[in-house]
Amino acid sequence: MTETHAGPWTDAPTGLLNDVGSELLDGVLGWLADDYLRVEVRGLENIPRSGPALIVANHSGAWGLDAFVLHKLLRRELRRPVLFYASPVVFRLPAVAAYARRQGAFTDDPTLGRDRLAAGHLVALFPEGLDGVGKSFSQRYRLRPFSPAFAATAVRTGVPVVPVSVVGAEETLPKLGEIRTLARRFGLPYFPLTTPLPLPFKWWISIGEPIPAPACAASFAARAAAARQLCDEVWFTLQGMVDRDRRRRTTPFR
Repeated sequence: MTETHAGPWTDAPTGLLNDVGSELLDGVLGWLADDYLRVEVRGLENIPRSGPALIVANHSGAWGLDAFVLHKLLRRELRRPVLFYASPVVFRLPAVAAYARRQGAFTDDPTLGRDRLAAGHLVALFPEGLDGVGKSFSQRYRLRPFSPAFAATAVRTGVPVVPVSVVGAEETLPKLGEIRTLARRFGLPYFPLTTPLPLPFKWWISIGEPIPAPACAASFAARAAAARQLCDEVWFTLQGMVDRDRRRRTTPFR
């Protein structure tokens, strides 16, 4: 087993350090969600308590904090695993890679979790990808085009798609610009210029009614057409949910 050689942890196995770091991060996320961001979740009853579903959310905020907060709350409230499809960038960041792996995040599956869905799990993803968190603050809450791969997975597996709207993350970590030299240094698609710490804006998370997947046709052309139609339906549904929740806010602080 590989060992670390840093400070008082000189003799501690890397696995133990990862466990300690993961537990610490889990606690911090709970505090952020409950006390600092005061996240309000609506519509949990729309996520099945058993059986598979594909959870699809908008992605926002310079560092993608929404993914970690959403996962923390869904896992805690549903009391069942929620497996997230994550960008490979997540696994380049030592501080969060161990935590992500421990919570079942994966990135090396071109089918976006088809086998996991077939096994009865919940799989969550952000079809905007890095374009969602990479957009500037002036473009906040304007969803980027979705990759249709998630819809193809839903069609092939027959699982429902559950849309999830997250409002508040854009203000918490606004992307004000980019630092290209640091992006090149760390091998990242961009390095955001944002606030040094998350700002205490209130979050609203709304979970919509499941959208059933169309029947899986025999021909590739028919399946592709069905996937494109489902992708568009989910995009319009989710953009509408985001717009609705933004209108409901009297102020981003409550």
